[in-house]
This record gives sequence, structure tokens and C-alpha cells, in this order.
Amino acid sequence: MNGWILAATVELGGGGAAAVWGVTTGPLARRVVAQNLTTSVLCPALLLLSQGYGRPAYVDLALLLALLGPVGTLVFARLLSDELEREEAGAWGLTWAAAGLGAVVVLALCVAGGPGRAMVKLLVIGVLLIGGNLIASRALAGGIQGVRGG
Repeated sequence: MNGWILAATVELGGGGAAAVWGVTTGPLARRVVAQNLTTSVLCPALLLLSQGYGRPAYVDLALLLALLGPVGTLVFARLLSDELEREEAGAWGLTWAAAGLGAVVVLALCVAGGPGRAMVKLLVIGVLLIGGNLIASRALAGGIQGVRGG
């Protein structure tokens, strides 16, 4: 086991436990925020596992997850907007922590991999992951017109 795999294991252990706890307990707003957190945890873990095992296919899977994860959260926010209006779904501390984790992982992998096409792909994944999750979190908090009472 190398450092990349160990980092992915620690991240999946901590972030995965928080996501599972959020999805299984509490009100609907917490469960939708936890669903969004799942993307923020799983995508960087896939990037770390890709580096650890030397499997570039995991990067493609992380790219797909970075694209579709926030979209799924926006769909949930739109479909459950009536129920979510009655609850407060503010989790900005968690959102910024997950965004910071994604940024640290992407930058570490860019440094480890060096310049090239792989670095550009990692930077695109980082922008999609962080930007998408911030937009989805804002939609859950009611800040986007037409999505959730904003």
C-alpha cells in the first residue's frame, strides 16, 4: 500500500462515514446535502486511487462523476423543492471543506504528474467538481431562482 492509496482510504473512511450518516438520519434537507457530499468525497478518492494503482480509467470515472453528481443534486432540489422549502439546508462549512479537499487532491496530483494532457484533465475535473458542488449547494440553500424558492 502506497501513500496515495492510504490517503484515499482515509478520505473514504471519514467522508464516507459523514455522507452515510447524513443520508440515513435527519430531515430531507440533510439527506440531499449528504447526497451532494458523496460526490465531493468519491471523486477525489477516485483520483487518488488512480494515482495509487496507476489506472488512468479511474480518472475518466472521476470526470464522469464530477459532471453528473451536481446535476443529480440539482434534479433532487428541483423535484423536492416543496418539501425542501420547509427546511433549512445550509451546510456551507461542509461544502467549503469538501471543495478544499477536492482542490488539495487535484493540486497534489498535478504536482505529482507534471505538465501534460493529464494535468489539464485533472484541472478540468477540479473545476467541474468544485464549481458544480458549490452551485448545487447554493441551489439547496434556496439561492437560485426557480430551483428552490430563490
